[in-house]
Amino acid sequence: MKQNKHFEYTTGVIAYPILFVLIIWLVFWFEVRFGFKFSKFGVYPQTLSGLRGVVLSPFLHGDIQHLYHNTIPLFVLSMALFYFYKPIAWKVLFWGIFISGFLTWCIGRPSYHIGASGLIYVLVSFTFFKGVFAKHYRLIALSLLVVFLYGSMIWYTLPIEEGISWEGHLSGLITGLLFALIFKKHIAKPKKYVWEDEHYNEDDDPFLKHFDEDGNFIEHLEPEIELDELKIIYTFKEKKESS
Repeated sequence: MKQNKHFEYTTGVIAYPILFVLIIWLVFWFEVRFGFKFSKFGVYPQTLSGLRGVVLSPFLHGDIQHLYHNTIPLFVLSMALFYFYKPIAWKVLFWGIFISGFLTWCIGRPSYHIGASGLIYVLVSFTFFKGVFAKHYRLIALSLLVVFLYGSMIWYTLPIEEGISWEGHLSGLITGLLFALIFKKHIAKPKKYVWEDEHYNEDDDPFLKHFDEDGNFIEHLEPEIELDELKIIYTFKEKKESS
């Protein structure tokens, strides 16, 4: 895969995040419109029925404020995922939902855990750590932007506020870090210069030939002529006698 293919805009970059956000809003609208309450389909730790929430919980929200707070970061981070990490975007989303949800099921309190915040923490964690590990200047810039926008979210991986699933946040953070370590293929690599190659030889570098032993720059180099390749051709012509 060519380097420039990693950062290529396609319709999916914005279409898939819009579709995902639209689904969670439609689910909430259906609850309000027809008086249903889907919270019981969330993750309920250490129970067999609670396992269904591993898949369903990201689409369920308690109220409009909960939904609104998750919508914007989910849209922004998923759009960044499909642009900067397009080859593995679907893997990060699907496995992020499964693994973070299962970890929440393992460590969570006996309560229903719902919302897309676990997946948001997966995206924040993955985007930050992968950018640092990849050492590509664009991915590092994305990591710094994520820290600037969502760095304060780290506090909500601790039990500092009642009614917030810090277990789901912590599970998402751990999952994103694991993905940053595991997913190494199809990631943009930093540009490698000639002198970084293991077979690089300074004597063959035409640029370094412009410097003498003391490091002084030589603007004009004397042409190098190898004697064994030098050929001298003699041409003999007969001298015509004048009449």
